[in-house]
Amino acid sequence: MKINWMAQAALALMFIAGGASADEASVKKLVLERLPELQVQSVKPAPMPGWYEIFSGNRLFYVDEKADFIMVGSVVDAKTKRNLTEERIRDLMRVKFDILPFADAIKVVKGNGARKLAVFEDPDCPYCKKVEADLEKLDNYTLYVFLYPIEQLHPDSASKSQKVWCAKDRAKAWQDIMLKNQVPKNKGDCATPIARNIDLAGKLNINGTPALIFEDGRLIPGAIPAEQIEKGMKEATARKAEIKSKDAGKK
Repeated sequence: MKINWMAQAALALMFIAGGASADEASVKKLVLERLPELQVQSVKPAPMPGWYEIFSGNRLFYVDEKADFIMVGSVVDAKTKRNLTEERIRDLMRVKFDILPFADAIKVVKGNGARKLAVFEDPDCPYCKKVEADLEKLDNYTLYVFLYPIEQLHPDSASKSQKVWCAKDRAKAWQDIMLKNQVPKNKGDCATPIARNIDLAGKLNINGTPALIFEDGRLIPGAIPAEQIEKGMKEATARKAEIKSKDAGKK
């Protein structure tokens, strides 16, 4: 979504509005009247009484019940210091990990491969290279790499992605290009899933690289250090075990 967040929404945009009942449908209607270019995915009551959260793309902002005011920024619980906006965005962007098209990804296994992690990456993205270097410090995981070249930023990334996919050993080719800057020596003329990956990224509201998806469905845009990746994988494993235990208790 490209509305420049209303020039940062002027931090609070004021509109002339008529009366409206405080329900999700009417709030959505008022918001779309004022911002017709906005693609509203959901409208829900916000943590603050009298306000509603608007989710669009990978952004969350807030309006009052008459849509007279827009508030852009994070809502933080003053007692617990939790960033409620950040937590909510992660929940809204949660991905159904098990239904990802893993056949369209490069599979890299380290150690026993027990834990799973998916990542959308561009071979010329410096932050992706940092993630790959940090992943080298960890063990016992299976990584699914979805090639996502962003040619507007890296003109050679599509060609390099093609060559990685067309290599005999894709996992080795990927690690060589990311960790050693060694481009595979092939023509890159085989059939690849790159177009499908780009389409999938759009559906998941991924518009940059890297983007990590943990096994519990949490989608984290941007590079995070090794210790955070390790923590995320541990939390995902614990969450899956908890869900499995609850499901077993219902039977």
